[in-house]
Amino acid sequence: MPPGFPDFRLGSVLATSFTATLTERHGDAVERIPTPQRLVEWLAVYGLDVGSCTTAQLDLARELREAIHAAATATALQETLPAPAVRVINECSTQGRAAAVLTPDGDRRWRVSGMEDALSVIAADVISLIAGVRDGKFALCASPTCRAAFFDASQSRTRRWCDMNTCGNRQKKARFNANHRKNPKTAR
Repeated sequence: MPPGFPDFRLGSVLATSFTATLTERHGDAVERIPTPQRLVEWLAVYGLDVGSCTTAQLDLARELREAIHAAATATALQETLPAPAVRVINECSTQGRAAAVLTPDGDRRWRVSGMEDALSVIAADVISLIAGVRDGKFALCASPTCRAAFFDASQSRTRRWCDMNTCGNRQKKARFNANHRKNPKTAR
C-alpha cells in the first residue's frame, strides 16, 4: 500500500468489505479510499480492475457504500429498508454490464470495463445478501466506535465483531486491562 494511506480492511464478503472502506463510523472515522486512485486499488484487490476513476465516480462509489451500509444496518436491526438506499443500490446494480466468467480452475471472475460495471457487481452482491440468496445474516459490530454492518455466515450466527483482528482484539484488550486494574494481584 502507498505510504500515508490507511490499510484496507479486507474480508470475504464483497459488499460489506466495501462498506469497510470507511471505518470507525461512530468514533474518529477513517476514510480508506480518500482518492480516486485508492478506489481503483481497492477494486483491483477484489478482481474488479477498472483502470481509472474520476472524482465523480469516487463520489458515486461513496454514495453506494453509504447506501449499502444503511440497508445492511436496517437489515441487521430488522427494520424497513431505507427507500433512498434501495434506490441507489438498484440504480448502481442496473447501470453496469459486468459479466461473470469461469476460469479454467473453476473460479468465478468478473469481466468489467469500467467503474459502472464494478459498482454494479458490488450492488448485486448486497442485493443477494439482503434478499437471502446467501446463507447467513447481517449483524452490527459490538464495538461502540465501529458499529459496522457485517455478514455473519458462521455456523452459530453469533459473531460479535466485524473483524476479530481489529475490533474484537481491541475490545478484548480493553476488557483485560480493565480487569487488571480491578485485580492487580492477578497480574503475573
